[in-house]
Amino acid sequence: MKKYLLLLLAGISFNSYAQKKASITVSNDSKDSISRHIYGQFAEHLGHGIYGGFWVDKSLPVQKQDRIRLDIVNALKRIKIPNLRWPGGCFADEYHWRDGIGLRTQRPRMINTNWGGVVEDNSFGTHEFLELCKLLNTEPYVSANVGSGTVEEMSKWVEYLNFDGASPLTALRKQNGHPGSYNVKFWGVGNESWGCGGNMTAEHYADEFRRYATYARDYPNAKLRKIACGPSDGDYDWTETMMKKVGTRMWGLSLHSYTIPTGHWNDKGPATGFGEKEYFNTIKNTLRMEEYVTKHSAIMDKYDPKKRVALVVDEWGVWTNVEPGTNPGFLYQQNSLRDALVAGTNLNIFNNHCDRVKMANLAQAINVLQSLILTDKEKMLLTPTYYIFDMYKVHQDAKYLPIQLNTPDYEFDGNKLPAVNVSASQDKAGKVHLTLVNLDSHNTVDVSTVFKDVKWSKVSGQVLTSGSTADVNTFTKPMNVVPKAFNGAKRDGDKLMVSLPAKSVVALELY
Repeated sequence: MKKYLLLLLAGISFNSYAQKKASITVSNDSKDSISRHIYGQFAEHLGHGIYGGFWVDKSLPVQKQDRIRLDIVNALKRIKIPNLRWPGGCFADEYHWRDGIGLRTQRPRMINTNWGGVVEDNSFGTHEFLELCKLLNTEPYVSANVGSGTVEEMSKWVEYLNFDGASPLTALRKQNGHPGSYNVKFWGVGNESWGCGGNMTAEHYADEFRRYATYARDYPNAKLRKIACGPSDGDYDWTETMMKKVGTRMWGLSLHSYTIPTGHWNDKGPATGFGEKEYFNTIKNTLRMEEYVTKHSAIMDKYDPKKRVALVVDEWGVWTNVEPGTNPGFLYQQNSLRDALVAGTNLNIFNNHCDRVKMANLAQAINVLQSLILTDKEKMLLTPTYYIFDMYKVHQDAKYLPIQLNTPDYEFDGNKLPAVNVSASQDKAGKVHLTLVNLDSHNTVDVSTVFKDVKWSKVSGQVLTSGSTADVNTFTKPMNVVPKAFNGAKRDGDKLMVSLPAKSVVALELY
């Protein structure tokens, strides 16, 4: 009896951390593609995102063009960021673009009332931002001031950047060193107008959008893609109102949704040193993105069945408490394997909804929230989230491959979440790419994949994982959490068999 009890206890212990099984079917019957703009980034005048991030002091001993930091530029070029959103965020609705052009010595200083009350000298303005985009080989996405600005202010900004004919504003642009037009296509008409952008009702903002959009003109080389302020999280009434009153007058409708580990804004939880309870709750909260995208898309389908209006998730990511000892208004946080798993999961969601989600922007690129890159004076490190964008860049503008997934659960403290998520695409060369996330912090999942009408014979891959979901890269150990070659995938007859490690992201290429 004693021996039986010991075996039983051993069995219980073994089964709680046993290998689990998932199955995937990948088909080739979609006409949709995964827009590269889903992989967009965000650079707000916030903390050390711009000043001390992209734009550094002349004396800093790093390679620069003007004051643009080139090691950051080169790192972002490697992951092919398709667009960069600027100047905010909440900052956009207190920013007046004319203060950021002309001779830098003559630009007025301003107080950043949203983020820390710091004084900015406006040395980084419109021309500097567009030079940064040129260096990055990325498209600019400009957010115009609706909250404290005017229709004329936005209209004149569009003309200043996009008109090639004779006018006082084109003459001013030429005087400021840029003879030709910039042809900026992506324009946000305000930001979070339900909150920091003016505390408007949906009905009032819809009328404001129509007014602003009327005077934001298309010019011959730049047909504008006007992006309206959309809802936060599950505010479905806002989406309903915008689709009813604005409809296809907008190119896109934004959605903002942050993953708060605790679910409470007043105490979001730490970026480091968390346990499995905090990790599980973070994953539970980030998986709500699937619900938000699905339900907002369904409302949009009702008014726009041809899917002409894009859902633009232009603020997403993990938002934790700031690092101890840092300015609370600067939103500086570390970046862990947990953040990488969140990033991979959200990108899989966006890929799988690419019929409606045409653009997204991680918040934010440098030194703010769920950053790709952190800096400390001349030092720079790439975060685990950066490597997710590197692994997933193969999906950009590739053909979307629909999937059917059966996944086991990730169980903790009597609660369950789906352990595995995945997306798939086929590039122009015919190669198939799968990105798989195993959210289970303990169990390997054996994944069996069947392909319909997809030919392949070989497979290679990368994996991002570590000993703990709380592991981070530091300035003393910058290579602690980095991708490595993955040998856990093989062909078995017509199937792909993958042994997906616990708490991992795996990117596979089949050819």
